[in-house]
Amino acid sequence: MVAESPNRQQVIDWLAQVPDPEIPVLSITDLGIVRDVAVDEAVTVSLAPTYSGCPATEAIETTVVETLKRRGIDEVKIRRVLAPPWTTDWISDEGRDKLRTYGIAPPEKGAGKAALLHGERSIARSIACPRCGSIDTTLVSEFGSTACKASYRCEACREPFEYFKCI
Repeated sequence: MVAESPNRQQVIDWLAQVPDPEIPVLSITDLGIVRDVAVDEAVTVSLAPTYSGCPATEAIETTVVETLKRRGIDEVKIRRVLAPPWTTDWISDEGRDKLRTYGIAPPEKGAGKAALLHGERSIARSIACPRCGSIDTTLVSEFGSTACKASYRCEACREPFEYFKCI
C-alpha cells in the first residue's frame, strides 16, 4: 500500500489502469472522463459521464473507489461533473488508436461539437473501416452493442464493425 500521500500524477497513473466496462480496451483516462484529481486530506476524482443515462457511470465510480482503496487511499471522493458535458473530442489520440486496433471505428476529432452545434448528423458521414481503412462502408443500424455505437459493414473487406458515435 501507499506509505505516504500519493501525488496527483500518481493517482492519474493509477486511474489510467481502470478499464471502461463497456469498452475494456479503453481506460477511463483514454476516454477522457477523468476531469480532475485533487489530493489533500482525501483524494477527490472528478468524473464526467459520457452521457447522463450511461449505465456504466456507477460501475466506473465504484471501480475508481475500489482501485484507489487497494492502493492504500482510505478517503476517496467522487465528484460527478455534468458541465461541460463530455464529448467524444475528449477521447485521447491513444484511445482512438486503441479503438481502431480493437475493431471499433473511432469518432473524428471535432465532429462531436460540430454535430451538436450545427445540427449535422454525424452518423451520415463516411466512416472508415477500422480493419482495412476503406470508406466504402454502409450503416447497418444506428445502434450497436451499446447506445454510443452504431453498426456498420465494410463493402471492401465485407467485415462488420462498430463506430463510436460522435457526441
